[in-house]
Parts: sequence; structure tokens; C-alpha cells
Amino acid sequence: MSEIPAEKHTSIKTDKQSVTLSERFSALTARFRNFEWKTFLTLVGVFVIAYFLPIGTPRFDAAIQESLYLVKWYAREHVLLCLVPAFFIAGAISVFVSQASVMRYLGPNANRFLAYGVASVSGTILAVCSCTVLPLFAGIYKMGAGLGPAIAFLYSGPAINVLAIAMTARVLGLELGIARAVGAVVFSIVAGLAMHFLFRREEGEKARIAAALPEPEVKRPLWQNVIFLGAQVGVLVFANWGKPDVQSGLWYAIYLQKWLLTGVCALVLAFALWRWFGVSFGAMVASIAATTAGAVLAPHEPLVPFVIGVIALILITALGSSDELNEWASATWTFAKQIFPLLFAGVFVAGILLGRPGHEGLIPNRWVESLVGGNSLWANLFASVSGALMYFATLTEVPILQGLLGSGMGKGPALALLLAGPALSLPSMLVLRSIMGTKKMLAYVTIVVILATVTGLIYGSLAS
Repeated sequence: MSEIPAEKHTSIKTDKQSVTLSERFSALTARFRNFEWKTFLTLVGVFVIAYFLPIGTPRFDAAIQESLYLVKWYAREHVLLCLVPAFFIAGAISVFVSQASVMRYLGPNANRFLAYGVASVSGTILAVCSCTVLPLFAGIYKMGAGLGPAIAFLYSGPAINVLAIAMTARVLGLELGIARAVGAVVFSIVAGLAMHFLFRREEGEKARIAAALPEPEVKRPLWQNVIFLGAQVGVLVFANWGKPDVQSGLWYAIYLQKWLLTGVCALVLAFALWRWFGVSFGAMVASIAATTAGAVLAPHEPLVPFVIGVIALILITALGSSDELNEWASATWTFAKQIFPLLFAGVFVAGILLGRPGHEGLIPNRWVESLVGGNSLWANLFASVSGALMYFATLTEVPILQGLLGSGMGKGPALALLLAGPALSLPSMLVLRSIMGTKKMLAYVTIVVILATVTGLIYGSLAS
């Protein structure tokens, strides 16, 4: 039996070792690639933040308290009266408004003058903030509205508010009020056209798909849907009608009768549900009776009958025998699930960073005031970005600007903040990202900030 030479034996052993090392290296590389790095880094980040939390520092503790105050205030002032009706309206649009109708007036193939004209002035009837308009935007966008008109509607909803513009003119001066009104209308159209141009390929594809869609079957006349949706919009508008500073005139007269007008709109909605949407007469009578009883038993607490009415509507839509109403409840719940958590997360973060109106968060107010004096490019840009991140409820931007102007803020940056602030907020950005994607959200925010900055510069130069 011949023996293997020592040189050959050594060579085989070396080859086996090299194969083993190569396999081990490949296995380690694969394990490294397959490791859940995103989860790991997230956990490490949470641990580091928790480990170094500056609890006990006065400013940090105050910022946390301000964020909780803001969340509480938002829950009390906006969820029941603003968001809940907006969710129902968005769900109704997605179920009861035919895609053909949306396409005809706001779709990518619609007459541009009509589409942008309707979308750009829609804010005159909607006294909503940047967050309340989101469910309405999601409803028309997902039904096939063109990106341009949908963006025009998104901006105009909170920005072109008759009450806010009138209050701006009265408190901050007629010039600033007119500049805000004109700027907001122009902004909505320019922002919509810019978004359409940036994403024209996608819009072209949407237009081709829309042209190929068959004409859907219409279950009821358009005027019935208009009355049905108009009643819901009326509930949203009148329930949130703010008290004007001057206790006279039309706006104050409407404010005095806001709950009566809200109740009339609710009765119109009840009639529409009974006559045209298959709700039984008994269920409708029971709902009206329960809501009326709540108003009688708590005459000074309008939220009581309002909540009873909302609960009745939920039961009617979710438990009724009509498939259409069940779809409405499902669509409303879908919008609520998507939007509600993000809004509260955004409000909490905005409260930590910037606090409530008149109160400080982590960012001191004096920093903001010192950075927006004069009419420099930086002052207008900073005002636009700050306004885009802050959360402004309807009409609250006016007293905030009044305080900032008194502290030395320039007129140009003031207009920039007025044009960027009510239409954007950190909470709304989070929701918009989930509705139309990160790229479109960033493009929209960038367009608004740039337009607000340029407009502020021009106005500041003319007003100085």
C-alpha cells in the first residue's frame, strides 16, 4: 500500500481548510445581511433616548406638560366636532359619490378652469383646520380626483376661510387681510398646477385609465347626493362656528344660532337617510327622539346631543340592513384608522417642540421672534418653515400673529406665516405621507414653503 506524499497530503488539508473558511465567511455574510438591523437600531435608539431623557430639567418637563395640554385641548375642541363629521363626509364621498362625478368635475380629464376654480374657493364654506381637511382630501383623492385640483382643495380648505380672513383684516389690518385672501386663492391654484406638472406622468396614466372606465350605474339623482352631503357639511361648519370679536353683524348672529342651525342640518340629514338611503322610519324617529332628549336634559351642554346623534348615526350605518350604509360605516372607519393615530402623534410632537399658543415648548419663543424681524430672505423662510411645522386651529393664527407683530415681527414674515401655517402642520404632514406617499408630501410642503417665502418678501418690500 503506497503512502500519500507529504506534499500532497498537506495540499489536500490546505484546500479543505480554505473551503471551510470560505463557507464560514459566506455564512457570516448572509447572517449579517439577514439580521433585522432596522429593528435593532430602532430598539437601540429608543434605549438611548430613554437612558438620557432630561427628566427634571425645567424646560423639558414644561415641554412635556405643554404637549399633553395640547393633546387634551385638541381632543376636546376638534375630535368630536371636527374630525368625526369630517370622517363621515369622507366616507360618504367614497361610497355615495360616483367616480364619474368626481372625474367630471375634479378628475385629470376635467375642464381645468372648472376644476381649479371649484377647488380653490372651497375653503370659503369650510371653517376647518389643516388636520380636519385631511379626511375630505383623502376622500376625493382616492375617488380619482386629479392631483392638481385635489391639492388646490387641500390648501384652500383651511387657508381660504371667510371667518379667518375677516378676522385677519379686523385685527391685523385691512392690508394684511386682503393680502392673505388674494395670496391664498392664488396659492391654491399655483400649488395644484405645480404638483400636476411635477407628477404629470402619473396624472397622464390616471387620465388614460379614467378615459377607459365605463359609465357607472347611478343609483340616485345628483341633487339628492348634494343635499345629503350638504347637510353633513352644514353640521361640520355650524358646529365649529367661532365667536367673532365684534358682537354684532352677520357672523355674530350666526354664532348665536349655531346650534339651532346645526340641528336643522342634522334634521335634513335624517330626512335624506330615511327617504333616499333606506333607513327605517322607526330607527330615525328613535334617533331624533334620543338626540332631542339630550338637548332638553342638558340645554347648556351642546356636546351631549351632538354625541348622542353621532352614536345614533354609527348604529344606523353599522348595524342597518342596507349594504350602502354598511359600506359607509366601513369607509368612515377606514379613514379614522388611517388618520386619527397619526394626528395625535403629530400634535404631541408639535406640542413638545413649540408648545401651545402663548406657552413655550423646547424651542423658546424668543428664538422665533428674534429670527423673523425685518424682511430678509432668512426671516421669511424661517417664518414659512415655522408656520408649516406648527399646528394652528382655525382662527388661532390671528392672535398668535398679533403677539409676534407686537414683538417686532416684520409684515412680510407675518404674511408668510399666515400663508404657510394654517394650511400645513407637522400632524398633517404625517397623514399626507400615508395618503399620497413621501415624495408627493415633500413636494407639496416644499412648494407651499417656497411660495409663502417669496410672497412674504414681495409683500414686505411693498408694505415697508
